[in-house]
Amino acid sequence: MTEVVTGASGRALSSKGVATRQKLLDAAEHVFAELGYHDASIVKITEGAGVGQGTFYLYFSSKKEIFDELVRDLNRRVRHAMKEASSQGATRLESELLGFGAYFRFTTEHPGLYGIIRQAEFVSPEMLRYHYDKLSEGYVEALRDAMARGETAQLDPEVTAWALMAAGEMIGMRWILWGDGKMPEHVEQELARIVRGVLGTP
Repeated sequence: MTEVVTGASGRALSSKGVATRQKLLDAAEHVFAELGYHDASIVKITEGAGVGQGTFYLYFSSKKEIFDELVRDLNRRVRHAMKEASSQGATRLESELLGFGAYFRFTTEHPGLYGIIRQAEFVSPEMLRYHYDKLSEGYVEALRDAMARGETAQLDPEVTAWALMAAGEMIGMRWILWGDGKMPEHVEQELARIVRGVLGTP
């Protein structure tokens, strides 16, 4: 079922309206990442999107609203990328490593993700919780299914999901965000060893 995208009035948007709304979100991603929430402005966002300031209010009511929607948008996109990649795995271990690879590629393309999520801690704590809760939901379900198939040891799926999420985020920060944007082969190999140990797979 296709999700209906609405504007500030709550009315469904046309395909052109959806595209303009996404341009505003893409511009907001760069502005919030570069300037931070408090120094960002609607003027900067509309300039970045190449639209008039009045156009902004057709889609969002405030800077806070577009920030919250940006967190949702990035969350949806990173989860989609990870799910698509992990679905290609023949085992849970393969799925985990493919999912990590997709996450690292996404953060290479969207380096502002880290800063935006960290800003949410102070700007919109409910969106910080939303981001991690949504990431963990599918993860917990996938681990539970893998245990039922005998592909992993008997684990607490929620604790395992959050531990692996933390590993992926910190490794991505160190070698993608603070590195040259490419995950070194030896780090990938070590991550595979760690994930194998956590899952209890041969």
